[in-house]
Amino acid sequence: MTESPDVRELVQEADLGARKPAGIGRAVLAATCIGWSLLQLWYASPLPFTFNVFILNDTEMRALHLALGLFLGFLAYPLRKSSPRDRIPVQDWVFAAVAAFCGAYLFLFYRELSTRPGQPTPLDFATAVVGMLLLLEATRRVVGPPLAIIATLMLVYAFAGASMPDVIAHKGVSLSKAVSHYWLSTEGVFGVAVGVSASYIFLFVLFGSLLEKAGAGNYFIKVAFAFLGHMRGGPAKAAVVSSGMMGMISGSSVANVVTCGTFTIPLMKRVGYSAEKAGAIETAAGIDGQIMPPVMGAAAFLMAEYVGVSYAEICKNAALPAVISYIALFYIVHLEAVKAGIKGLPRRAGTSAWGRLAGIVMTLAALVILANVVFYGLGWIKDIFPRAALWIVVALITVVYLALLRIVAAEPDLVVDDPNAEVIELPPLKETLLAGLHYLLPVVLLIWVLLVEHLSPGLSAFYATALLIIILLTQKPLIAMFRGEVSPLSRLRAGWNDLIDGLGAGARNMIGIAIATAAAGIVVGTVSITGFGLVMTDLVETISAGNMIGMLFLVAVICLILGMGMPTTASYIVVSTLMAPVVVELGAQSGLVVPLVAVHMFVFYFGLMADVTPPVGLAAFAASAISRGDYLRTGFTAFWYSIRTGILPFMFIFNTELLLLGVHSYGHLALTIAAAVGAMLVFAAATQGWFVTKSRWYESVAMLLVTFTLLRPDFWMDFVFPKYDVASPQKLMELAASAPPNTGLRLRIEGTNIEGKEIKKTVLLPLGSEGTSAQRFAKSGLTTMIAPAGIQIGAVNLRSAADRAGFEQGFVITGIETEAIRPAKEWLFLPALVVLGGVFLLQRRRREALPAPVRVAQEA
Repeated sequence: MTESPDVRELVQEADLGARKPAGIGRAVLAATCIGWSLLQLWYASPLPFTFNVFILNDTEMRALHLALGLFLGFLAYPLRKSSPRDRIPVQDWVFAAVAAFCGAYLFLFYRELSTRPGQPTPLDFATAVVGMLLLLEATRRVVGPPLAIIATLMLVYAFAGASMPDVIAHKGVSLSKAVSHYWLSTEGVFGVAVGVSASYIFLFVLFGSLLEKAGAGNYFIKVAFAFLGHMRGGPAKAAVVSSGMMGMISGSSVANVVTCGTFTIPLMKRVGYSAEKAGAIETAAGIDGQIMPPVMGAAAFLMAEYVGVSYAEICKNAALPAVISYIALFYIVHLEAVKAGIKGLPRRAGTSAWGRLAGIVMTLAALVILANVVFYGLGWIKDIFPRAALWIVVALITVVYLALLRIVAAEPDLVVDDPNAEVIELPPLKETLLAGLHYLLPVVLLIWVLLVEHLSPGLSAFYATALLIIILLTQKPLIAMFRGEVSPLSRLRAGWNDLIDGLGAGARNMIGIAIATAAAGIVVGTVSITGFGLVMTDLVETISAGNMIGMLFLVAVICLILGMGMPTTASYIVVSTLMAPVVVELGAQSGLVVPLVAVHMFVFYFGLMADVTPPVGLAAFAASAISRGDYLRTGFTAFWYSIRTGILPFMFIFNTELLLLGVHSYGHLALTIAAAVGAMLVFAAATQGWFVTKSRWYESVAMLLVTFTLLRPDFWMDFVFPKYDVASPQKLMELAASAPPNTGLRLRIEGTNIEGKEIKKTVLLPLGSEGTSAQRFAKSGLTTMIAPAGIQIGAVNLRSAADRAGFEQGFVITGIETEAIRPAKEWLFLPALVVLGGVFLLQRRRREALPAPVRVAQEA
């Protein structure tokens, strides 16, 4: 399989840097990348504390992380397109060295800086100013002009606040305060985003890079083709599934598109998809990889920090929307194949449909059994041997690993097929699946240490990466030994080379993320030092005239604009900093209590949608370079396919059950999943204009109404029955004590904000686990006292759950909203299904009236 030079160049520029120097430059680049990966592994491991050597605190690690990112950024990314790619100019060596010093300043002078906070010296001034300028230049080179321009405008706004128009004016920021805030503290460049990048993101990106070097990427593609290649439009369906699997370990939509698309796009064209549609399908699938847990384009870790919940909770919230979005894309691909009369690839000789079905059922049954054995069996080990459980699990994984390699050794190696070959034969299902099951062992260990051992994401990723390194080094020698080859240890060198390549590629993949999180820290720092968030709230409220739907559409458009040309991580930081507080505040003033995670998912989705939106979408560029189709048509087609992803954020703002919030029973879970999946399939049919046969306009409208009802049934119920009753604020303590664990109270509060504006809003007070009302209030960070007008908020702890929920000191609680007794909203599914059944019958009758050859072609 070969990639076109244009595609390789695009990936180099987007993810790894376009420069490939020779000689000393190449050696320094490689050594620095490998050293960065080893440093991150050391920091995440328990080894520093075991040996009491080179122990780094969080601030020191942030500084080293950014210093290495800046150093590599200037070496790997040229100044402009005409700059040399085969060598590193002298000025870039100088920029890299100076930028590394500025980035590492907090590490080098940590003790001295801690003795004089807020009193910068001339060296502090010079380092901060030069460091900011070099960071902006590195951002322009590595991430692209959009983020560099936004960060520069934010700095201009911070310094020139007094000269701004009245609606956004502020008193301005002095240079001394800016130096301390942006560069010498953890409020600006070295803020939460860089901290998360250094603590968690690097390890997961490295994990994905090593997994790819081990052969998992090719394995995922082959498995998808073995399962789906024979179906109608099989290559396109395989593209969707393989991109979903790659998206779970990839932090880059461009890399996802190219990894899978180099193989899937030519095959899609061969079976009948146009170049633009083939590229659009791969683009839409690759972009959706960024919403797929556990990595989510590295945004999951940042979201956990910003929302204040565990990383595992974020993965749980994101799972259902991601899965149903992929299911809908899978169905869109099927409908496109039906409309164009496209068939799948020929089956393997000697296999029947029933035989393949039996193989699929047996394989899935085996996987379900394995999953239950892992979850319940390993959980039992934890209960019986609480201290030795981890070592027992490691021993079990070792035994399973050796057993799986014996199976792999009995089968031929998985080769990377050439999609342009004359004959493409589907790989055998069972043999293909068994040939890479050992790649799942690090994932099993990762899940174990995260969900059962409850270790931090960073330490969990370290253990999983350590196991993956062992697999990389040993899989080839062990397979050779099981096959009886002569001198199997000679294969150890190949594993070592894969490891070195993986360590280097992981670090080069992180250059953009490290620099993007630092540059986005300028935006975060400006918002915190100037109060720009309140300005955005007032601006959006004025333009939307207080209409909630209008406000959400406006926020979505702003997120699309802000996200254009930026990688997933930087896009999420910017849009969540600027727009998430707007949705929370204006929603509360409209009486809509939106959980913080739903708000962050909303802005994350629309920031991500910018990746597929022309004229900037890099993923569409990559796909069109492979397909040789028109870029704009590819991008707009991909955007049309991605509308199904775009409606989800609007739905889970109003129906948080889509994020699995408020789902407390298996029956409720099953109904939620079935309704969501059904709604997205109906939406795909409506937007594609095809269900059983070609749809008429009124049938598409009816299907859109069915979609809306399945996703948000309470909209119609609210017209007939009130959703909440309002209790007296005097019942606050009683209701707080009796509320179920990990729920909250909806409180109506009113008061005067810091700008002197009268505010009335509804907020959700998280109550956490069981306890007395005083204990639960203390955990939430809220203190109350009795006042003539009701219950007054005495204090709100900074960065507490109550603070994030929107409580403000001095406001008065005027009422408590409790759920009213009314029929279950799920009853409205029945009339929606009746309408859908009517559309089905109409279209079926119309299809049966078609001439026999046409009907047979549609059913084939």
